[in-house]
Amino acid sequence: MAQVVDAVPAHDRELVLARLMEASPEALYRCWTDPELLPRWFAPAPLVTTVHELDVRVGGAQRISMRDPASGAEFPAGGVYLELVPNRRIVGTSAFGPDWEPVSGELPFVMDLNFEPQADGRTLYLAKARHWDADTAAKHAAMGFHQGWGMVADQLEEIAKGL
Repeated sequence: MAQVVDAVPAHDRELVLARLMEASPEALYRCWTDPELLPRWFAPAPLVTTVHELDVRVGGAQRISMRDPASGAEFPAGGVYLELVPNRRIVGTSAFGPDWEPVSGELPFVMDLNFEPQADGRTLYLAKARHWDADTAAKHAAMGFHQGWGMVADQLEEIAKGL
C-alpha cells in the first residue's frame, strides 16, 4: 500500500493527496493515459469504470463513467487535458468538454497530477484538485475526496507496480 505523505494545500481552494508509491513515474503515467489500464483502477471498488474517450493530448477530451453495480447508478467524469509532460505531469479540467464546450456541473475543478521520481526508486505521487472557490473545495472534501482518491491511489499503485 502506498505510503501516505503529508501535503499542505497551497490555498483554501486546493485539495491535495500525496503518496510514495512502489511504481515508476512511467508506469503511473501509463496507467493514467492507457484506455486499457485506466478502468482497472480509476474508481473506488466496487464501482466499474468505462472509458468512452481518452484523447491524450493538450486540448483532447476524456469521457469516463463509473457505475455502481449494486444500484446501477452512473457517475460521469470527464474534461479536457491542459498540460501533458510525459511521465511527469498531467493537468486537466472538468470545466470543459470536447471542443472546449463549458460543462455545467456542480463541481468543476482543475486536476494537477505529478509523478516525481525518488532516489529510492519509488515515486512521489501528488494529486491536486484546484477549485474556483473555497466553498466548492469544501464540498469536494465533504464528498470524500481524501478517502475516495486515497482508495484509487492504492488501486493505481497495484496496477502500476505490475507493469
